[in-house]
Amino acid sequence: METPDLAIHTSGFSMILYHIILLAIIQGLTEFLPVSSSGHLGLFHCFTDHCASWDKENMAMDVAVHIGTLLAVLVYFWRDVMRMLLGLKDISTGKARSNNARLMLYVLLSSIPVIIAGFALHYFEPDWIRTLQTIAWMTLIFGLVLWYADAKTTAIKDVEQMTYKDSLIIGLAQVLALIPGVSRSGITMTAARFLGYNRSESAHYSMLMAIVAISGAGLLIGKDVLEEGGTQLGIAALIGVFFSFISGLIAIFTMMKFLQKATFTAFAIYRVVLGIALLALLHTGTIG
Repeated sequence: METPDLAIHTSGFSMILYHIILLAIIQGLTEFLPVSSSGHLGLFHCFTDHCASWDKENMAMDVAVHIGTLLAVLVYFWRDVMRMLLGLKDISTGKARSNNARLMLYVLLSSIPVIIAGFALHYFEPDWIRTLQTIAWMTLIFGLVLWYADAKTTAIKDVEQMTYKDSLIIGLAQVLALIPGVSRSGITMTAARFLGYNRSESAHYSMLMAIVAISGAGLLIGKDVLEEGGTQLGIAALIGVFFSFISGLIAIFTMMKFLQKATFTAFAIYRVVLGIALLALLHTGTIG
């Protein structure tokens, strides 16, 4: 008796079911934790498929799992989302100094640098940008930077004390996250800590920035998928969206609770250990 083929097949798209679930869970957990979701997705594709490139099927599923994490942050921070929407209304009616309008403007200002840099990198992507060596070094280096910022900063600010200067600095830092392994949430939280924001508020603002960042990344990847004809995902996409949504909610809830009493040290240690392990495996030729 033959073993059932646990794979999803839709109009030429084929992916093993547990790969879809693992991919979605990895995206959901790592998108909001300061450990680099793009780096972990790259590692997943390398260890389950190949390291040479992210092909059409991988890119298509990456779109699906990004949608799930976007939904997770929208649901968890729905009050802030409503505030920002009301802020847009205030801006359109000339009330740009209201608290809601300022929050919306801060998030938009923080997002401008990565939008510009993201489009440029999308069309002029260097060969080194998606390699295990890059992921390993960035994971290690920015894990140490996160630890230093967290350990050496005295926190006195919250999001209500955000300024346009601070939002721009955090936004410029976010550009570095275009390199897999740096971590979008990690580098924005690091920048916020250097600027004097407390841990939970650093994570809070980073999550609000994620709404724009994830939307932009999903649109860029989705554009490539459409151009290559990879539009038929069907049930595979729905599975990816569901599991990344659930794992994303769990990650946000856990981290926000965790940071009320703990530090970023555990995340920094994880990054350093992972980075060193990857470099060792690369050096010995075990992976590559």
